[in-house]
Amino acid sequence: MAVDLSFYKSYIAEEIRDEGREQGREQGCAQRGAEDVLLVLEQRGLEVSEGVRGRIMECQDPEVLRRWLARAVSAPVAEEIFGEE
Repeated sequence: MAVDLSFYKSYIAEEIRDEGREQGREQGCAQRGAEDVLLVLEQRGLEVSEGVRGRIMECQDPEVLRRWLARAVSAPVAEEIFGEE
């Protein structure tokens, strides 16, 4: 019994796979960005509350994470990385 696999070779299937790959890359980039922010805060010896850690890890916007990373270098306390946001 032969199974029709033509859909999996179609343009639509390839588009779906490409979209999934792109989403995976974006999520991976955001996760790495969040981990970088936390690493800087921890290496500086700043206390990182569960609330701050959760907010950082939930962020999916690479630009926001870059701003937080830049602030993490000099913030006197972890909460201040968020600025006016």
